[in-house]
Amino acid sequence: MAEIEEPSTPPPSTAIPDLTSSLSKPSISSSISIWPPTQRTRDAVITRLIETLSQPSFLSKRYGSLSAIDASATARSVEEEAFVAASESGEEDGIEVLQVYSREISRRMLFAVKSKGVTVQESERKAETEIETKAVEAESEEAEVVEKENESSD
Repeated sequence: MAEIEEPSTPPPSTAIPDLTSSLSKPSISSSISIWPPTQRTRDAVITRLIETLSQPSFLSKRYGSLSAIDASATARSVEEEAFVAASESGEEDGIEVLQVYSREISRRMLFAVKSKGVTVQESERKAETEIETKAVEAESEEAEVVEKENESSD
């Protein structure tokens, strides 16, 4: 009679290896540094500030938008001042320093927009006043011409 061969279990060397042992496990000593932000992060903050200051936004609806050149200069100044203030805040924890940085950016941007917004509103009012003055002068000149024509036809 023919013997039926039963499958045998593979020897231990060909068994499925334990992959978890080859994975690198994070060490307790490695950590992520939150402060100071990288230059790439700071540049991204500046880019976002420029967009907020120069394009339609919640701030531009209330205070007006800035030209791209003014927005760029303001954004760079705001970010740099906030970075220095946060660095000098005396906070030890990176997250706390990052919160100071964020608050300083918000506070300084709002201050800049308000002060520039007043200037924008004043210049817009001045321009409107000049236009109205020129329109009144033009109407006066036209009235004088009509009056002279009426006098000469009499």
